[in-house]
Amino acid sequence: MGENVINDRAKGILRAVIEQYIQDGQPVASKALANNETVSLSSATIRNVMADLEASGLVYAPHTSAGRVPTAKGYRLFVDTLLTMDFDSLSPLEIERVLLPSQNSQGLIQSASQLLSGMTRQVGLVTVPSPQRLVLRHIEFLPLSDKRVLAILVLNEQDVQNRIIHTEKAYSAGALEPIANYLNERFAGKELTQIRQQILDMMAQARSDIDSEMDLAINMANEALTMENDKDDVVVAGEANLLNMANFVDLGKIRSLFDVFAEKQSLLHLLDRCLQADGVQIFIGDESGHEFLGDCSLVTASYKINGEAMGVLGVLGPTHMNYREAISIVDVTAKCLSSNLR
Repeated sequence: MGENVINDRAKGILRAVIEQYIQDGQPVASKALANNETVSLSSATIRNVMADLEASGLVYAPHTSAGRVPTAKGYRLFVDTLLTMDFDSLSPLEIERVLLPSQNSQGLIQSASQLLSGMTRQVGLVTVPSPQRLVLRHIEFLPLSDKRVLAILVLNEQDVQNRIIHTEKAYSAGALEPIANYLNERFAGKELTQIRQQILDMMAQARSDIDSEMDLAINMANEALTMENDKDDVVVAGEANLLNMANFVDLGKIRSLFDVFAEKQSLLHLLDRCLQADGVQIFIGDESGHEFLGDCSLVTASYKINGEAMGVLGVLGPTHMNYREAISIVDVTAKCLSSNLR
C-alpha cells in the first residue's frame, strides 16, 4: 500500500495515530485505537492496517513490542490531506490585545515573537524587515547631554525609531536643525539601503569637495542609519521550550538548535526562503535541507506592509507539534502584524 494509494480506512487509522501521538507523546498501540470511537474497527484489523502503514514508511515501531509513532512522511501526508482547519475557531482578540497599533515596528516584532511562543509553547520566530524594504520619511536630531544627539527616524508610514549618536562635541538644537533639513530634502522617500549607498559614496569623495556642514550631516546620517542595520535579523522567543523536546529529540540536536539561534544566519536563510510564499508554509523534519531541523517542524507565514512581503514569522517545535493550533496561530498573527505595521 503506497502513499499515493492509501485507502480511506488507512487514512483514518493514520489520522488517529497522529492525533493521539500529538496529544500524549506515547507510541500508539492498536488496542488504544480500538477504544477510539472515531476508528470503530477491531484490534486485529487495526494491527493489519498499522503493518501496512509501517511498510509504507508512514509510521514506525520504536521498539519490538511498542505501538507505532508517525514518521516525517506520515506527518506530511497528515498535514497535506488529512488535517482539517477551522480558522474561524481562533479569535484574533487575544493576539490583537498584544499587537497594538501604537507600538513601533520593533515593539510589534518583539511582541509577535513572544506571543507565538507563549500561545504554542514552542519557539517563536520573527524576521526583522530588511533595510531595503524600509523607506525614510523624516529625520530629526535633538541635543542630549554628554555630547550625545538623539536621532528620530520616521520609517514607512508611521514607524518611529530612535537612535542615540555620540559626537565629538555638544551641538545646540539650532545647529542640528539645518542638518536635518538637508537630509530630509535629499533623502526623504528613499529606501534605507539606497540612502546608505549614497552616503558611502559621498564619504568617499575628497574632503576638499565637501564643506563642514555637509560633512557633519553625512556623518550624522551614517551613524543613525548604520545603527539601524545593526539590529538582530531574527527575533527569537521561547528557546527554553527546546528543553521540553528532550524526550523526542536527540540532546545533541537540541544543543545544535541553541547554536543556530545564537548564530542565526542559517535560520535567517531558511526563513528568507518563505518570504514570497503565499499562505502558511510547513517544513517537517529534514524537508528544509537543514540538518538542525531533522527532528523538528517549522510553521511560517509572511507579514506584509501595503501588500508587500516584509518579513516572516513562525513557530519551531518537535515534529509531533499540534499542527492545527500552530497553523491557526501563525496565520492570524501574520495577518494582525500586517494590519498594525505601517
